[in-house]
Amino acid sequence: EVQLQAFGGGLVQAGGSLRLSCAASGFAFDDYAIGWFRQVPGKEREGVSYITNTDGRIFYARSVKGRFTISSDNAKNTLYLQMNNLQPEDTAVYYCAADRSGSSWANANWIAHWGQGTLVTVSS
Repeated sequence: EVQLQAFGGGLVQAGGSLRLSCAASGFAFDDYAIGWFRQVPGKEREGVSYITNTDGRIFYARSVKGRFTISSDNAKNTLYLQMNNLQPEDTAVYYCAADRSGSSWANANWIAHWGQGTLVTVSS
């Protein structure tokens, strides 16, 4: 059974930092694109970042590029998202996700596996 367990959300002031973690199990971590989406009420789930463990390809949404850093520890099957200089518009529920293809980050409906969300709240 595929499991993705996300941790690390919380409340932070604007300009602050948080690190999200996602513990993965039940699938070949090395063979997947794995990353993060986020969602605010009333809006579609947005692809934030992913990494493809097969070739190390990394994607960032334009809104987070330069502030967020994705990394993975393949020995621990764990994914991380370091979020720096957080802004109120980053407030959302963040979801860990995995799929065979990084192209699926273009549309949340294409993602094969989801974890539970973790709430990030950035106060101004």
